[in-house]
This record gives sequence, structure tokens and C-alpha cells, in this order.
Amino acid sequence: MNKKSISFGFLFTLLLGLFFTPLTVKAESSTANGEFRVGMEAGYAPFNWTQTTDANGAVAIPSDHSYAGGYDVQIAKKVAEGLNKRLVIVKTKWDGLAPALQSGKIDAVIAGMSPTPERKKEIDFSDPYYESNLVIVTRKDSKYANAKSLADFSGAKVTAQLNTFHYTVIDQIPDVQKQQAQADFGAMRTALASGVIDGYVSERPEGVTAESVNPDIKMVEFSEGNGFNTDPADTTIAIGLRKGDPNREKINAILADISPEERTKIMDDAIVDQPAAEGSTDEEQTKPGLISDFKNIISQYGTLFLRGTGTTLLLASIGTIVGTLIGLLIGVIRTIPTAEKKGKRAFQKIFNWLLSAYIEIFRSTPMMVQAMVIYYGIALAFGIDLNRTVAALFIVSINTGAYMSEIVRGGIFSVDKGQFEAAQAIGMTHGQTMTKIVLPQVIRNIMPATGNEFVINIKDTSVLSVISVSDLFFQANSAAGTNYQFFQTFSIVCVIYFVLTFTVTRILRWLENRIDGPSAYIPVEEAEQSVAIGEDK
Repeated sequence: MNKKSISFGFLFTLLLGLFFTPLTVKAESSTANGEFRVGMEAGYAPFNWTQTTDANGAVAIPSDHSYAGGYDVQIAKKVAEGLNKRLVIVKTKWDGLAPALQSGKIDAVIAGMSPTPERKKEIDFSDPYYESNLVIVTRKDSKYANAKSLADFSGAKVTAQLNTFHYTVIDQIPDVQKQQAQADFGAMRTALASGVIDGYVSERPEGVTAESVNPDIKMVEFSEGNGFNTDPADTTIAIGLRKGDPNREKINAILADISPEERTKIMDDAIVDQPAAEGSTDEEQTKPGLISDFKNIISQYGTLFLRGTGTTLLLASIGTIVGTLIGLLIGVIRTIPTAEKKGKRAFQKIFNWLLSAYIEIFRSTPMMVQAMVIYYGIALAFGIDLNRTVAALFIVSINTGAYMSEIVRGGIFSVDKGQFEAAQAIGMTHGQTMTKIVLPQVIRNIMPATGNEFVINIKDTSVLSVISVSDLFFQANSAAGTNYQFFQTFSIVCVIYFVLTFTVTRILRWLENRIDGPSAYIPVEEAEQSVAIGEDK
């Protein structure tokens, strides 16, 4: 193996090292710095929601410069005060709450979580801090709106949130058409409004909220004996803690000091204070029409959307650039001629095998799965705390690098073999051939594919919400879960995504034209024909 191949290998190792260095930070206990980190969706009103100010006792969410309010937040404040710690809200998707707790990224889950037997196998729970009844939320114009018992929902299309006991009780409805579980309440409310489902199982506070802010929604309650058969552990809500948490007894003592009357008042205040309820009293927001809705959403959440857009662009642009560099580097390494010496040849084969394994693994698995494994898995296995944004950049970059390496390989193969032979004939090394002759052509040839990867990354960053990256989609999901205006909110976000991708596409087209040079040149074939015609004359 020549010096060029060694330098390429060193450069590749250095590039990966630049990523891993800021990632490999040992997780610090929040006890040491006096923080009480609480995970919640911040999109499940009235238990928790996202807002843009600190009104009504809301607490700042450091990850996206917004604030969390709701019943859960007020309970979390009391617990943090009792523990003599500073409350820190960690905005996390529902599916990521348990992994975040187990991996030490948060200290507690206060997000309307019930202490079911299945969850108790993985995490511990405090004593209950709220108890509620199950209801079914349907449309007011539905034939099920006046239902009095579960039997009245016979034949209905019903769903519930993924990974909750709500989904399991659907089977108690006679002849029900059980639908696929939804990721969050925002998705269920959208499905209900569009007629995809006839109803979803929820808890009474959420049903009251949905009914109060949307005149087209009806909450169906059941009298005793006509509703769901549930275990007390299913209808109560408790604080999720890591196994063996030493603060469990302290937290139970704090919760015991909150009287039932005070808990009821906190919930009543949360229902009144939520942004959707506040908006209904605003003169501007009571004006009918979609235009008014769009204005209100932009006015209330425009700043969050801009921040989310900036995060999306940051992840997509850096991920694409670094991924392209990785792809170019791997493409060059894989074209290095086979070494003559046996030892170097064996090392070269092993290294190429590792590169092939990297490419196949990251091209054959979804980015969402990669994010879960890298962000939560490393913390669980090695106790390493990854910075959320840096981890997201790393994930997008290595995922893009795997795809770009194959694109680069195709670009290299598209270069005529005669150019390689000519370069070898005049004594150029492999490195000189690649850098001076092949790569300039490859870069131009892969420009359309690179642009396509950029556009894909802009859209695919939405899957990183699973590790709570505050990109555009995550911000939109939080806003929709708070204001209940799903069509309007996601229509605005759809326009933003279109503007981003359209602008990026136009810029890349312009860049391609600049690389191609002036368009007013005469091709060689046309020039020769012109000369021939002139000679005939």
C-alpha cells in the first residue's frame, strides 16, 4: 500500500474522530448539578403543552427556546421545589420518554403516564398524582355522538395512542374495527377530523379540552357498568422513575402534601390556561375563516417555526456536505489498486470490508432506527451522554455518507478508462489521477444526485424528532397538539418545506450551470463542421 492510501485512511479516521470526540462525554448525574430533568411531550393538553411565553407559570424548554405549561408542569414544579432542585423540562416524544429515562438523559417522566404492569417491569413509579376516567372522543356529527355504552360503538373505527393501555381496552368494544395505533394525540385528532376514524380512546381531561376548543368534537362519557373495565393502575397517573431511584420516597412525600382539592384546582386552571382556550376569547381569533386561523398560528408560533426551519437547514446542509466528503473519501479509497505485498493486501481487504459493512448497514436500516440506537443505545450500553444536536448531525452525516459513497462510485465508473490509462502512462500516481483528473469530473457528474440527497435530508430530518430534535416537524407537531388546528398548522409547515426544497433545488441548478461554464460555446463537432463548410466554399 503506497503513501497515498495510508494518508487517505488516516484522513478518514480523522474525519470520524472529529465527530466522535464531542460525542463521547460521560453522562453527568443531575444530582451533582442540582437539576431535576423532567421529560414530557409538551403537546398533550391539558396535561402538558408548548407555548411561546412564560405566562401562567410556564417553564422554559432550553432545547427550543419555548415554554411548557400544563398540569404536569405544575406538579413537576412542586416536586422540584420539594427536592430543592432546579426544574428543567426536556421536550421528548412519547416513544422516547422511557429510553430517555433509562439512559439517564432525564430524571423523571411526568407526562400523564399510567403505571401499568408492563411499564413497571422497566421503570419504577411514584404514588399516583392524578386519577381519571376513560372516554371516547368522536365527532359531534357522528352517529356515535349520543352513545351511552360501549355497545353503541359496535362497528366503529376506533384507535388510541401507541404504547398506551388505551389501545388494549379497545377490544372491549363489541364488533369494533380496531385501527392501527397512532403515534400521538395530534395524529389521532387529525384522523378523527378527516373521517379516517370514528373515535379514539382518551382520558377525561384531554376529552374536555378537545371538546371545549373544537365545536365539531364530542366527548362520550360512560356511566358505571357501561364503560371500560380497567384496573386502578390504568386510570391513575404517576411519575416515572429509574429503577431504584433514591428520591422515590421523597417524591411520594411531596405528592402526599398536595391535597385532592389542590390537584383538582390545578387541573381546572390548566384547562382554562391552555393556549387553545385562551385563543377562543381573543377577538381576532374568533373571526371565522381559514385566513384568520393561519394568521393566528403564524403570530403565535411563527418564531418556533423559524427556529425549527433553521435547525432543519443546519442538519440538512452540514449532513449533506460532510456526507458528500465521506462519500468522496470512501470512493477514492475503494479504487486504490490492490497492494502487491501480502500483509498490506490483507489489511486493504479488511479495511474495504469494513467500509462495505458500514455502507450496507446504514443503507439498509431506517434513519429513525439509527437515531434510536445511537442516541439512546450508546447511553444505555456505555453511559455516554450524546449532545442531541451533535448526535443528529452525526446521524445525518454518516447516513448520507453511506448513500453518497455509492453515488461517487458510480461517478468514478462513468469516467472513461482511457483517462486512467493515459494518466498512468505519463507517470501520475493514483492519488494524482484521482485529484487532478477523475474527481473534478465526478463532482460535476454527481451534482444532481447530491442535490437530490440534500432535498431528501431536508425532509428526512423530521424522523429525528424521535430523539427530540427541535426541527420544523417537531415544532409543528407541538403547536398542533396545543392549538388543535392540525390542518392549518401542517399546511403552513407544508409551504415552508416546499419553499426550502424549491429554493435549494434552484440554487443547485444555478451552481451546476456555473460549473458547466458559458453556454455560448461551439462544440468540437460543430466547429469541425463549420471549418469543413468553409473549406468547401
